[in-house]
Amino acid sequence: MLSGYLYMEKKKRRILHKKQILIAPFILVFCILGAVVFFISRKITIEMSESAIGNLSESLDLISNSIDAILKREAQFQKMIAKEIANAAKPEDFVLSYDRNDTMVKLSLILSGETVGISNTGEAFAEEELDFSAGKTVDGLPLSGSYINSMGTWAYTIRCPVIREGKEIASLYIEYIYDSVDDMFPGSFYNRDAKLYLMDAASERLVLKPKGIGERDAGHMSLDDFYYANKILETDIQENVAENIKNGKDVMFYHDIQNEASLIYMWSVNEGAVYLIGYVPVQAIQREGNAVNQNILIVVFVMLTAFTACCCLYLFFERQHDKIRKDQEQERELHNRQLQEALQTAQIANNSKTMFLSNMSHDIRTPMNAILGFTTLLEKDADNPERVREYTRKITASGQHLLGLINDVLDISKIESGKAALTIGEFSLDDMVSSIDAIIRPAAKAKNQSFEIAVTGIRHTRLLGDETRLGQILLNLLSNAVKYTQEGGSIQLRISGLRQHSSQYEHFRIEVEDNGYGMTPEYLKTIFEAFTRAENSTTNKVQGTGLGMAITKNIVELMGGTIEVFSKEGEGSRFVVELELRIPETKAEEPSGKAEGDARTPAAQKAEAECLRGRHFLVAEDNEINAEILSELLLIEGATCEIMENGRLAATRFEQAPPGSFDAILMDVQMPVMNGYEASRTIRAMEREDAGTIPIIAMTANAFAEDVKDAMDAGMNAHVAKPIDMELLKRTINQYLK
Repeated sequence: MLSGYLYMEKKKRRILHKKQILIAPFILVFCILGAVVFFISRKITIEMSESAIGNLSESLDLISNSIDAILKREAQFQKMIAKEIANAAKPEDFVLSYDRNDTMVKLSLILSGETVGISNTGEAFAEEELDFSAGKTVDGLPLSGSYINSMGTWAYTIRCPVIREGKEIASLYIEYIYDSVDDMFPGSFYNRDAKLYLMDAASERLVLKPKGIGERDAGHMSLDDFYYANKILETDIQENVAENIKNGKDVMFYHDIQNEASLIYMWSVNEGAVYLIGYVPVQAIQREGNAVNQNILIVVFVMLTAFTACCCLYLFFERQHDKIRKDQEQERELHNRQLQEALQTAQIANNSKTMFLSNMSHDIRTPMNAILGFTTLLEKDADNPERVREYTRKITASGQHLLGLINDVLDISKIESGKAALTIGEFSLDDMVSSIDAIIRPAAKAKNQSFEIAVTGIRHTRLLGDETRLGQILLNLLSNAVKYTQEGGSIQLRISGLRQHSSQYEHFRIEVEDNGYGMTPEYLKTIFEAFTRAENSTTNKVQGTGLGMAITKNIVELMGGTIEVFSKEGEGSRFVVELELRIPETKAEEPSGKAEGDARTPAAQKAEAECLRGRHFLVAEDNEINAEILSELLLIEGATCEIMENGRLAATRFEQAPPGSFDAILMDVQMPVMNGYEASRTIRAMEREDAGTIPIIAMTANAFAEDVKDAMDAGMNAHVAKPIDMELLKRTINQYLK
């Protein structure tokens, strides 16, 4: 038995030894194959990385050369214009008659021996407005540093001498914008993994970036911001980059960005006048090499397991290849066509936006004039409490109106498309007229104009309607009257009651009349169309968006009213608006002239006034100034607060605090780390009794209806828009802390 057992054991060992001998060659072959594959993969990775870096350099050179070509083309074009000016009898007239184009937005001329010249826009021009100290040139012509022009767009200027009969008679300055350079940027750089910006070397400001690439707007970011955002904080690296930029040399180095190895590049354009800067992750550079390595492994596997099948399918795929290629070509043509159409649509939309924003400024300047004017008076009369209160009230009224204008700008697409909705609420007609008077009267006084207001025959001064929109109607009409009326003219605002069609509605007429420049019959036909403004020798100095009357008519019709205009050139204009607004039910039966105050009982009002006293709030606010203002306002009301700089800290503080520590949470929405919506959801999901009951009130500049809905969906109780109205905040808090 023992001998038999030993024999079997020996036999098993011999079989195992033979299997090991047979397995060894296979292991050796696979090891050799693995080593070969690894060696080839490593080599391919290195070579393709070097090739990718070379391709990157070539791409940057191509973009740089393209931008150089644009700059040289502009310089050559400017030399041609300079020759035409030299041959012109009156160079100034030639400049004034020259229209701007998509990239050349301003043409200026300074005669030799003079320091101030003229621009094609009609404005005076001085070279001291520009900076040529860097000594950069384009095709031999001096090139200024980059700057933000009057349209809010980054631009640069080229200076060219005007030579007549061998003598320099003037200097020609042409302002160009970077939009033409935008086309030189690739639409997708390394599958959008790479970042690419254009930097002005003198100011080290980023003046341009391709659409859809990067995470911050160009123009609001400097080279230091680029370093800080990407944590390139090494002094030796920054000094080396600064030295190379100073000498106009290209720079390329490796650095970790967002915990990922990356290749940073700074490529000289026009001998260092501007730089292409950005970075690309090394992984993106090696992506092709990694893909090739994976393909090698797949090929080896397929060759070992499916070689015969591949041979059988080869002919089939070969026959299908031509068909697929043709289909791909057709699809590529269709795709290119769609991209071209999308690009044209985007360009049109961008041009329209630029035009609108540049034109909108005059509507904002009127309340800004009141704010700045009364601020100056406030500083002057700081020791006079009565005047301080008066100025503060007027500044508040103007600020509220300015806030309404900003909301209108953001909502302009809805107004033009007819999708705008009215915000109906109870308001005082007398208070609204007083607010309008506080805004318009300083502007009229500045032009030595008389401004008269008459309100007659109004049966009920408290009405239901959109106070902001009605105020916008009055302000549009009156601000235009001020602007289009000469110095010393007169302006009248008349609001008169009309016969009521129903006891539930107040029927009234608004008339704005001036003795200003008036309008031509031709312009009267188009006055209510968007982007139209009277143009003549008197009025073309008045700037405007051309949207005021179109918006006014849209709002009037949205309210169910009518608007008419009567005007004669040289005699003045009269606008007539008729409206019917609903009378609040509690006021409809009151006799004319009855005082209309707060409907709440006195007890309900001492309760609201004292609702904050002794309360303790948790505040989530990332803006230090806003946090300080809110803290002081609460302190004035006898309340205290703890301020957390983001939503995550606020949620953590609430979770760690004992129940009852806070009476309510005042939550900002747009915050780093965790926004207000996420923080509210986190608090509501906590397993503690007061997590579902503590009032959470949104306090944010996101003030549209959809923002209110988002706040409610996130579990908040109420929404208060910034700037904070303490009376509204107290009413809101009082509602949830009863």
